[in-house]
Amino acid sequence: MNGAYIRFRIMAWVAGIMSLILWFIDIPVKYFLNVPFLEDKIDWIPIVHGYQYPFYIITVIELAYRLKWDVMKIVKFILAGTLPVASFIAEKKVRATYDSSK
Repeated sequence: MNGAYIRFRIMAWVAGIMSLILWFIDIPVKYFLNVPFLEDKIDWIPIVHGYQYPFYIITVIELAYRLKWDVMKIVKFILAGTLPVASFIAEKKVRATYDSSK
């Protein structure tokens, strides 16, 4: 359980940071600022975000299996990886539950 917990915490932070970068740097530069030379410099952001998100999902599923979560809770935690701050909140909830169960 400890390994799944640590992997989830790491991936929640990675997903949250990449989501913040995507929503507040990549999307505004590409769709609102219209700065062509800057667009070429940030093309990596959605690619990295797209590759790391499935790993976040895998860690959620692994943790859910070990903690015996119901399907709705799993879906909520998976969707938390899509919003900029939600994965940080999800990580905090898991940390509070894990620390209180020790």
